[in-house]
Amino acid sequence: QVHLVESGGGLVQPGGSLRLSCEASGDIFTINAIEWYRQAPGKERELVADISKHGSTNYANSMKGRVTISRDNAKNTVYLQMNTLKPEDTAVYYCAADTLNIAKMEAARYWGQGTQVSVSS
Repeated sequence: QVHLVESGGGLVQPGGSLRLSCEASGDIFTINAIEWYRQAPGKERELVADISKHGSTNYANSMKGRVTISRDNAKNTVYLQMNTLKPEDTAVYYCAADTLNIAKMEAARYWGQGTQVSVSS
């Protein structure tokens, strides 16, 4: 199993920046990719960005150009740097891990508890 803990959310003014962190623990070796999602009130959860175990990245159109996903393998942590934030970016941000345990032939997705990001003046 993989356990994920997000941090770094908070209240920020429009145009501001935040860096979210997603720290993984447990069966780290089974992780194929880490994704950041967000869910605004009354809306479906949507992908923001993802990073594979090989370091390749992918960005959804919703925040492309304003976010950067990166990782620190030594800290088992993936970051989401968000810049030029807008009120419509207000949401709970979740990280998720896509895993494959080859020994057990099991694929699974694990979610963190989420961190609130609020953009308001």
